[in-house]
Amino acid sequence: MRPAGRARTVERGASRVFRWTATSAGALILVVLAAVAVFLVVKAMPALTSTSAELVDSVSFMRNSSSLLDYVGPLVFGTVLAAVLALALAVPVAIAIALFISHYAPRRLASGLGYVVDLLAAVPSVVYGLWGAMVLAPIVQPVWSWLNSTLGWIPFFSGTVSPTGRVILTVGVVLAVMILPIITAVSREVFLQTPRLYEEAALALGATRWEMIRMTVLPFGRSGVVSAAMLGLGRALGETMAVLMILSQGFLYSVLLLVAGQQQTIAANIAAQFPEASDQGMSVLIATGLALFVITLVVNMSARAIVARRKDFSGAN
Repeated sequence: MRPAGRARTVERGASRVFRWTATSAGALILVVLAAVAVFLVVKAMPALTSTSAELVDSVSFMRNSSSLLDYVGPLVFGTVLAAVLALALAVPVAIAIALFISHYAPRRLASGLGYVVDLLAAVPSVVYGLWGAMVLAPIVQPVWSWLNSTLGWIPFFSGTVSPTGRVILTVGVVLAVMILPIITAVSREVFLQTPRLYEEAALALGATRWEMIRMTVLPFGRSGVVSAAMLGLGRALGETMAVLMILSQGFLYSVLLLVAGQQQTIAANIAAQFPEASDQGMSVLIATGLALFVITLVVNMSARAIVARRKDFSGAN
């Protein structure tokens, strides 16, 4: 006679193979992450352990820097600035598009629009770079001049506007277009998961469609939108070719968004200096890559913490 209580499930054949495959895949992610971290630390160690004088003498692209920190700092600043600009531009637009697709547009239009937005994610970054440098920059340059003349009293828009338009704000616009599909797709799916009962209850109480969205859809999908934004931020932080092709590089802690030769990002700098870097220079570049790796980890850990705070009422879980 079988003892009382829950019967033990015996796994056989395909069930056991699937369980071990899934477990191995999950473990593989941790192994790859650890391997990347170890690689970056080991390869960056010569630069981390060398003196500032040795680095400046042996690495040609560090001639204007007094130390490794002095070299990496402006790159970190430029990377974060470009990513934050892209996020600030992309998130409101992505939320608006996601709400239109999920709650306003007719079904046929919503399906087609969702497909078009998702298609943007398939465009290679080098194409975005060409578009940004050759098409977008000349178009937005008069807009940047207008911002400078109208809002020049704000530090962000002050200074001498670049005549080419190849500035950090143009990069922010291009990066915003690049991360728009990710944020829109995730936000759209989260908004569609809002319980129908909540929406109908709000409408039954006399709420307008916007009031219903504000009281039910947005609170339910808040954590999901945060997760989507962090995914987009990770993409913007690591973007290389588009930034390299558009931005006139500089190594300054500058918040001037319309002036050329002020900022540079880590990924674009690695791509620019990698072909001609010596062994010590390669170690310096990998050290900057280690800094980017740490920034990405911090961003993802922060996103998980934010999502976990609202996991009881969230469309992200």
